[in-house]
Amino acid sequence: METQQSKRLANASEVPPPRRRSAHDPSTGHFRALTLFAESPDCVKATRDLVRSYLETWKLPHAVDDSVLIVSELVGNVVHHAVPDQRLTLPGAARRIDVSLMTYPELLIIGVGDEDSTPPELAAGEFISPELAGDFSEALLPDRGRGLLIVQRLADAVWWSPRSGGGKHVWARLDLERLWSERWG
Repeated sequence: METQQSKRLANASEVPPPRRRSAHDPSTGHFRALTLFAESPDCVKATRDLVRSYLETWKLPHAVDDSVLIVSELVGNVVHHAVPDQRLTLPGAARRIDVSLMTYPELLIIGVGDEDSTPPELAAGEFISPELAGDFSEALLPDRGRGLLIVQRLADAVWWSPRSGGGKHVWARLDLERLWSERWG
């Protein structure tokens, strides 16, 4: 009996979780928001850990890997590139980062807001055909915007919107059913 039970526990992680279709259960919609500051040395890691925790709590393990990478890239962009509109003359001024996670029936929306109104440089796509690049696949990557290119490849849609009072939000939408079928289907 012990052997059978231990085999079952060892293989438990291989069995897909029961499929809960949120399209038929409006109570499964969720929203979480958090605010961080770019000057905190662990703000990107803290964001990844919180996103992972929320998605696991919401029973969305199939969305964790892509979501954590997306939020890591978007928050990293704020840390490395954002300059707050109202604080251009104050060296070392704190830079606020607002992160939002929202689930709707079969969708997960990730938003990262900052105080810099400069539009993000969303990549238009590859500029060199993979056939022409040959063994030099790094030639396909642009000099800038690789993080947003990763986000665009993982997400089903990426866009940005200005914030009232200055700044912007960058949004990524993930299709939860697609992620579930890629992992378990």
